[in-house]
Amino acid sequence: MLPIDDNIMERLQKVIANRGYCSRRKAEELIEKGKVFVNGEMVNTLGYKVSDKDEIMIDGNTLVKEQREYYLLYKPRGVITSTSDEKNRKTVVDMILTDNRIYPVGRLDYDTSGILLLTNDGELANALMHPRNKIDKVYVAKVKGFVEPKDIKILSSGVIIDGKKTSRGKAKLKKFDKKTQTSIVELVIHEGRNHQVKKMFEVLGYSVLKLKRERIGFLDLSGLKSGEYRRLTPKEVKVLYNEVVQKN
Repeated sequence: MLPIDDNIMERLQKVIANRGYCSRRKAEELIEKGKVFVNGEMVNTLGYKVSDKDEIMIDGNTLVKEQREYYLLYKPRGVITSTSDEKNRKTVVDMILTDNRIYPVGRLDYDTSGILLLTNDGELANALMHPRNKIDKVYVAKVKGFVEPKDIKILSSGVIIDGKKTSRGKAKLKKFDKKTQTSIVELVIHEGRNHQVKKMFEVLGYSVLKLKRERIGFLDLSGLKSGEYRRLTPKEVKVLYNEVVQKN
């Protein structure tokens, strides 16, 4: 795994949240109430910074320094992109063998397949999901009907969904099947709004029959079958950090 620099200083409430003890807001409440101790000293000031070397205790319990983990999953259709499900359906987290608390980076719909990242690294996850970093997300959609050239241009320039225009991307008609009257369209976007791809097509009068995400940034599904996963290599994690964290 990518080594963690012990000298990096981060806000105390962020470290507490990243180690899975509670949410950042709850951590701030605990700090203000004087329930958090760093190296045996009570800290009740928000914004106090700690390094990975510091010992943090809350109500007498020492926070465990959790090893960061990074996974790339080929999500199949029929699996929930969540850490849990009230209907007891299978989740993407259920598919990863780990004892650590991990969570998906962004989401894929229940009936959408493709590449999905999971981690316990909150900083990297938030950076990957933020639209300002313009990380390519490449989708391939099977669409009912012939997607006309004018609509391909509209998809590329942006579509108004839920009252807001999507950012500029790229769209390309890869194939049209006359027999089934369906189009295969590749769409590259940088956002991750709820049901975004399906809504973009629906606004133009097309129904998405099947959807797959094939790539996130430089990462793709090479070597994986549906339902399989692998750990990211240290080099891949480093490249992701260089692209979305260190430049901001």
